[in-house]
Amino acid sequence: MSLKCGIVGLPNVGKSTLFNCISSGKAQSANFPFCTIEPNIGSTAVPDKRLEVLEKLCNPKRVVPATVEIVDIAGLVKGASRGEGLGNQFLANIRETDAILHVLRCFDDPNIVHVDGSVDPVRDKEVIDMELQMKDLETVENRLAKVSKQAQSGDKGAKKLCELLTRYREALLAGKSCRTVALTSPEEEQLAKELYLLTSKPVMYVCNVDEASAGTGNGYVEKVREAVKDENAEILVIAARTESEIAELETYEERQMFLEEMGLEESGVVRLIQKAYSLLNLQTFFTAGADECRAWTINKGDKAPKAAGVIHSDFEKGFIRAEVIKYEDFVELKSEAACRAAGKLGTEGKDYVVQDGDIMHFLFNV
Repeated sequence: MSLKCGIVGLPNVGKSTLFNCISSGKAQSANFPFCTIEPNIGSTAVPDKRLEVLEKLCNPKRVVPATVEIVDIAGLVKGASRGEGLGNQFLANIRETDAILHVLRCFDDPNIVHVDGSVDPVRDKEVIDMELQMKDLETVENRLAKVSKQAQSGDKGAKKLCELLTRYREALLAGKSCRTVALTSPEEEQLAKELYLLTSKPVMYVCNVDEASAGTGNGYVEKVREAVKDENAEILVIAARTESEIAELETYEERQMFLEEMGLEESGVVRLIQKAYSLLNLQTFFTAGADECRAWTINKGDKAPKAAGVIHSDFEKGFIRAEVIKYEDFVELKSEAACRAAGKLGTEGKDYVVQDGDIMHFLFNV
């Protein structure tokens, strides 16, 4: 599955520094606005200790982790919805992502300029929210103008879409994002997906703090928490500059020692990638054997044939059944053969809903 998280924020809040930490790509990082113009794209592995355990048990020829694409998008300014700054390009780039990592500056540093002259993460958040909402309002009203005529003629599909667009319009006019609008059925969820609205995307607010605040946060972070308490959004506190220093250390032991000195168990980058994966409503199943141990990405709630199709489309078309071992059973018994002998290998059909961590083998016929 090709999935993208877009890193967004005002200019000079630490987006590119963060991107460099978590991605295989290397964005330019400098102390002036619009350092990023074209979106930088990098693919990053999703840290998963279960895959490390499976590697030790199976001793495979290769190990393949799940991945998520991270996109560093140009900084946005007031008026972007009207094309000011790099607005049109920014909005087009963000529309192509599946989720938003909204970086907010939550640190003081007189040596790093702020586009508005002062540090205020809640104000910064509202600037971007407003620009995205204004663009969505334009999209919704244009679509309503076309669909309302069809709805009046008795078209049931158009009527349902018209009802959803009306609710979106009401929310946007009230200064709320589309993600705050409750969807009442799977049909509405599908209609919402097809609209590609910017503010309907799931969001994580990444509070970029100084090193001293990396573990506990600070006053700026608390203001952000209060501002987003009704949004059902994730918040992550991270010190991007410190994370970049950690990323430059050569060995795992050196990185762990650095983290221990800061009083942290794991890096903010690891937590960010894992939370981004969760934000996209994703989960992992594994294939494990002597040739390869691999983590595969599927949506939560996907059934066995859909999971099989992630490996190869023929697996889904000709799906017969799936053999499933729970991760905990595999770790306890240490091999597929031992799980089979102990009756811990289950045979599942087309209606089986895959669980996070399942170790699977598919039987198919094409």
